Amino acid sequence: MDLVDLVPIPASVEHGEGAFVLGEATALVAGPGTETVARWLRNTVGVALGRPMPPGEAGTQGAIDLRIDPTLEPEAYRLTVTQRVEIAGGSAAGVFWGAQTFRQLLGPDAYRKACADPGARRGITRQVVEDAPRFAWRGLMLDVSRHFMPKDGVLRYLDLLAAHKLNVFHFHLTDDQGWRVEIKRFPRLTEVGAWRARTKYGHRASELWDEKPHGGFYTQDDIREIVAYAAERHISVVPEIDIPGHSQAAIAAYPELGNTDVIDTTRLSVWDTWGVNPNVLAPTDNTLRFYEGVLEEILELFPATTSPFVHIGGDECPKDQWKASPAAQARIEELGLAGEDGLQSWFIRHFTGWLADRGRRAIGWDEILEGGLAPGAAVSSWRGYAGGIEAARAGHDVVMCPEQQVYLDHRQAAGPDEPMPIGYVRTLEDVYRFEPVPPQLTEAEARHVLGTQANVWTEVMQDQGRVDYQVFPRLSAFAEVAWSALPAPAARDFADFERRMRSHYPRLDALGVAYRPPGGPLPWQRRPGVLGRPIDGSPPNV
Repeated sequence: MDLVDLVPIPASVEHGEGAFVLGEATALVAGPGTETVARWLRNTVGVALGRPMPPGEAGTQGAIDLRIDPTLEPEAYRLTVTQRVEIAGGSAAGVFWGAQTFRQLLGPDAYRKACADPGARRGITRQVVEDAPRFAWRGLMLDVSRHFMPKDGVLRYLDLLAAHKLNVFHFHLTDDQGWRVEIKRFPRLTEVGAWRARTKYGHRASELWDEKPHGGFYTQDDIREIVAYAAERHISVVPEIDIPGHSQAAIAAYPELGNTDVIDTTRLSVWDTWGVNPNVLAPTDNTLRFYEGVLEEILELFPATTSPFVHIGGDECPKDQWKASPAAQARIEELGLAGEDGLQSWFIRHFTGWLADRGRRAIGWDEILEGGLAPGAAVSSWRGYAGGIEAARAGHDVVMCPEQQVYLDHRQAAGPDEPMPIGYVRTLEDVYRFEPVPPQLTEAEARHVLGTQANVWTEVMQDQGRVDYQVFPRLSAFAEVAWSALPAPAARDFADFERRMRSHYPRLDALGVAYRPPGGPLPWQRRPGVLGRPIDGSPPNV
């Protein structure tokens, strides 16, 4: 078989003699249900290559045909290239993923915003590509709370996910360091909570500060635009609203949300440094009603068709204030809870049920297992595999995103030039050999693993270039793990992946991605003298 230069690698490719040439008169035939994919092809590939792709009728000679084939699985596709092109998918999503493969075959110029060489020959060798994803949940979590990413940057990342056949965008919208979504009934969440006076530069132990105020938020129309843009690319959006920890920005805006019988919450501001924050929500009826109001607007902004899951955080909630709070202790006694851990579980169960009553599923970080989890809730297993294993064995669905394996904020090499080095070394090869399904699970338990996602926390990522550097090229390796039916980690052909990446880097270049080069950071990608938190040795398999 001829060498394949696609990322992710498809299940099957068969090459033949001859080629298809994309000419100025090549028609695009959109079968029923594929109209959105046709519009995307014209507006991206057509514009990039200077090919208008006019509409055509079924059977048009030399055309590109898009059609839905109900015999295929929903996200599966078959791309047939002869003197014409047919992209068949089990649903519009399958057709879209086939169109992404078609774009890769056309070369790096297909990733530009305008045509750089109108006269170039645009040909693809005769072949049949058949493919389908391994996992239904193939995601990226992007933290826009620690460092705000403007709307255009978010839309760009949705395009980057789509180009890699990733289909879930976990949108981390609130934390101690900033509240990023407009809530009309609580305007101070963005008037106050979206802005901090300064920012720690580097790890929290660093002595450096960026004294410039930082912030920003998405208006409700911005959110609607982001969700619609994602939907056109067959990407689900999972909004995250953190409770009961990681809430100082909300408490700074509305001090009554905090434990007012323990500290003077009116003195709190949006947090300007990193770490686990002691200021958590008070377990009051007022807090519950407040966040129900927030979530009512969130559900309107993120409709169930594109956002069946809502992430409610649940991680890293220190209990010290609850231990010291007479009101919290009275609540524990009133509800007959098992201490402060039971109080956290009560928070999570309340909103899990509240969301379920409205047709949504709650998902949270694996701490939500503590104290018991309501039926129907799903778990993001971040502290390792253990939480996911426990959840799957208890019958809960799981998204595997262990910190030690797929936190892309962790450093990519051990060298001194890595900018603000955080965590374990996770090389491109390490990510490529990540296995989302732990061997301890039985076949029935493993069916609860919905899939996997890579997480990107932005404490030390001040701008888009820094995010790009940490995310790429490792997201390309992760995408192959999430999509392709790869062998066991030790048996994976990383050398072949590296070979295919030599064709993929020019695509990333055309997209303007400031990825980490294989040889290490370029001079402007380094941050000399800025303290990080590197961890030596191999990460534990926990």
